[in-house]
Amino acid sequence: MPNSPAAPAAPPKPTWDPKSSESLSPLLRPTIRIRLTLLYGGMFLIAGILLLTIIYMLAAQALNVGVELPFKIVAGSVTSEVCNLPKNGTADQFNAAMNSCVNHQRQQALDHLLARSLYALVGLSIIAFAFGYAVAGRVLSPLGRMTRTARRVAGTDLTRRIELDGPDDELKELADTFDEMLDRLERAFTAQQRFVANASHELRTPLAINRTLLEVHLSDPGAPVELTQLGKTLLATNERSEQLVEGLLLLARSDNQIVERKPVDLAEGAPRPIDQTLAEAAEKGVEIRGEQSPAVVQGNGILLERIALNLVQNAVRYNVAEDGWVEVTTELQPGQALLVVSNTGPVVPAYEIDNLFEPFRRLRTERTGSDKGVGLGLSIARSVARAHGGRIIAEPREGGGLVMRVTLPV
Repeated sequence: MPNSPAAPAAPPKPTWDPKSSESLSPLLRPTIRIRLTLLYGGMFLIAGILLLTIIYMLAAQALNVGVELPFKIVAGSVTSEVCNLPKNGTADQFNAAMNSCVNHQRQQALDHLLARSLYALVGLSIIAFAFGYAVAGRVLSPLGRMTRTARRVAGTDLTRRIELDGPDDELKELADTFDEMLDRLERAFTAQQRFVANASHELRTPLAINRTLLEVHLSDPGAPVELTQLGKTLLATNERSEQLVEGLLLLARSDNQIVERKPVDLAEGAPRPIDQTLAEAAEKGVEIRGEQSPAVVQGNGILLERIALNLVQNAVRYNVAEDGWVEVTTELQPGQALLVVSNTGPVVPAYEIDNLFEPFRRLRTERTGSDKGVGLGLSIARSVARAHGGRIIAEPREGGGLVMRVTLPV
């Protein structure tokens, strides 16, 4: 099967994964903010418990709980609505009852002090945790800003910057360093894309001139047979070079995020690439089949058709000599659209799959020794899928051939 290429270093693309990932609630994730809140709140709680213990011990010591009364009843009658004093008894009995009652009152006072202090501690702990959460959020807000900027950069382009304001502290230094890194990355990727695009454009003009001259020469009926044959060979070589240049141009364009998106039905876009490949498939004895169900996505219709065209062409060209087939299907799944191109063909080892997507590389063939293409088909298909927020996966088919799955968000 074609070793269609994998685009080399290109600007970060949205790596949308069709597998649904269940993320924890923001309040349950062990974030730095939560950890700082627990740390500050826990420290306050421990300090409050220690302070409450010290106050309780000092209050108990000041009230002298458990000691005897500083006076004694010698004679007379004593009544109390709080203490349970004996009606008739000796002075010692009255003193013991009075002492027990006073100690009980002191203990009740300490218990009330402890209970109210605990209530106060719980209330202050809630306030401390809430305050610590707010303070931690304010302190870590630059990190959150950097994280959001990094996600937007990875999902769209490299033109966004953090531009953090505030004191010249470690966080601002980190943000400025991140901005400088983005500047260098943007310049590098822009220069790379500009070079590819400019070089490709510059190559198109001489190739077009060569094709015109060769076609004019071949149209001369009086030209010698040897020169005519040479002209046809040169024309085929020139056509191959033009395909390479066009592939490089498309690869450079597809490395950019798609800005203008329109509804595109994969079921309507697939038949056109199939029609363009029917003649080649009939020549090689390959049957193209499959049912296309409606699957509408947002994107560029021309580029999405190019994905189907490249996959179908590769499936036809890298097939078996007899009784080969190519199956093209589209379907809509929850949250994604799926384009599947499977075919018969030579057995492809699983460890060779990644090599199929690298530019100018094919399975067990050199890029200069094949007439099946220029080695950019799968690289372009993968770049276009990434630019649309999707991905393409190749899997070896049992019995030989490949199954190509293109998943795109809807």
